Amino acid sequence: MTTPGPTPQARVPWNAVSLFTAIVLLLGWLVVLPLWVGAGAASPLAPLLASAMMWTPAVATLIVVAAMKIPRRDVWRFLGVWPLRPWRRTVGFAIGALLGPIAITLLVVAVSAWFGLVELDLVHFSGFAAQLAASGVDPAGLPLGTIVLTQLLTVPIAAVVPNALLALGEEIGWRGWLLTALRPWGTWPALVLTGVIWGLWHAPLILLGHNFGRTDVTGVLLMIGGCVAWGVLLGWTRLRTGSVWPAVFAHGALNAVGGIVLVLAEAGQPIDLAVVGPLGLVAWAVIAVIVAVMTAAGAFRDAGTDAQLGERPAGA
Repeated sequence: MTTPGPTPQARVPWNAVSLFTAIVLLLGWLVVLPLWVGAGAASPLAPLLASAMMWTPAVATLIVVAAMKIPRRDVWRFLGVWPLRPWRRTVGFAIGALLGPIAITLLVVAVSAWFGLVELDLVHFSGFAAQLAASGVDPAGLPLGTIVLTQLLTVPIAAVVPNALLALGEEIGWRGWLLTALRPWGTWPALVLTGVIWGLWHAPLILLGHNFGRTDVTGVLLMIGGCVAWGVLLGWTRLRTGSVWPAVFAHGALNAVGGIVLVLAEAGQPIDLAVVGPLGLVAWAVIAVIVAVMTAAGAFRDAGTDAQLGERPAGA
């Protein structure tokens, strides 16, 4: 008995991949264009437009599937949306995907603190207090430690609503259509190129200072590196399960926990998110170690088999 994975293709449909890439990059710029001709990242429209931008990969997928007929049939299976079989494996990976980015991001913060790249205040939470004060909330007398702990414990909920709802728009494109279309090229090239395109798609926001506070090409390169690193892990869940849903929840969790270093850091110190943030250099190193261990354990060998066969023997 076998369980279905993504529908395999004989070769990479490069024309369709090129069209998808051109459309998704163009749509990304078009959606946030009002920020470029207006107040930039400070615009009150910025959160709304950034959220709308997250659905442009799904729109690009719809256009390419309709225009290029890739795939010609079993579209939902190709995208990893349906069916959810084996459902126990999919649900198990989805739960792990909710918790994994939280654990990895906290590990990045711990490693950054260990090497003196950021000073933490886990007693008075002065960084969190400063954030509250900046937002007009008086932190005096508030149980800051309890509030921070509650925020951490509720991250999985925030990862689902609303973050996973928005991440679905991206993941249908990235891990749903693009990664599946690229799989005949090989597991690692497909994972890396998907991450590169994913990172490059963020350029309209990154060049406004989003994520890293860098408004030049270095910010875009940092985003590409971060997306390649996280994309390997998200893509692995896709190939391992044949489902896009674990990647959706992992993406939502990453977005939900992305600012935790600012909450845990000591107030008054400069924090370079290009180094200690969840998409920064320390995160690259941490994820590289995790991926190396997974590779040594054969995890990506199995994912490569999935990519070639499009199915997994029962009980594997």
